[in-house]
Amino acid sequence: MASKLTSLFMRAAVRSVGRVSRPQHRAFSVAAQRRSDTLMVHRNTSDNNPSIPFKFTPANEAIIVEILKRYPPQYKKAAVMPILDLGQRQHGFTSISVMNEVARLLEMPPMRVYEVASFYTMYNRTPVGKFHIQVCTTTPCQLGGCGSDVIVKAVKEQLGVHHGGETTADGLFTFLEVECLGACVNAPMVQINDDYYEDLTPESIKSLLVALKESVLDVSKADKVPAPGPLSGRDTCENSNGLTNLTSEPWGAETTRQDL
Repeated sequence: MASKLTSLFMRAAVRSVGRVSRPQHRAFSVAAQRRSDTLMVHRNTSDNNPSIPFKFTPANEAIIVEILKRYPPQYKKAAVMPILDLGQRQHGFTSISVMNEVARLLEMPPMRVYEVASFYTMYNRTPVGKFHIQVCTTTPCQLGGCGSDVIVKAVKEQLGVHHGGETTADGLFTFLEVECLGACVNAPMVQINDDYYEDLTPESIKSLLVALKESVLDVSKADKVPAPGPLSGRDTCENSNGLTNLTSEPWGAETTRQDL
């Protein structure tokens, strides 16, 4: 038995010596490179640096008091999002000074506030125009109606911009392509500041942008800006062909339960 095991070990040793050792290669994978690091870092600029003072107005301070009432005192840092939004509405964008003031009010480490502001895209970390044009380009808007690609092209032509995040020379419009805004049934659509405009066509989006610009240049034309919602004439998200269901009296128990 021992002789058999010895011969077996010898044959294995000879085979291992005859093999040519091959270098080991390890495959590495990397994440796609981001074209911009604007969401992750802050770099001081002339209009966005910690030396620029920021304080909430008395009116907004009163709103903050009401906001904080919604949370237990020991959890007041949970109010960071609504108060950041309030600061953005007052200042025009969420600057580093706005974030530092929110951190002071809520007794939070500034980094915790920076984390929130850099995670949620609702916070504009750089200045935007008076009208923030956010065109939805997710699949429903790409396929609905005339398609979001046509709307994006029309916006670029009308405003003279070339890429997302660009602001027009007059400072009135900032254009951005965004993901789903939740109005899929009325696609294609755009969010302008807090308002949704839906059922868009190249003609209607251009007319809307013209009306917005004229409302700034001439206050008397402010009433010419279309009301938010579908620009096709339909009411909210009803069928464009009119009501097709629930056209008669709903069934009662006497119809569904003959045994009653």
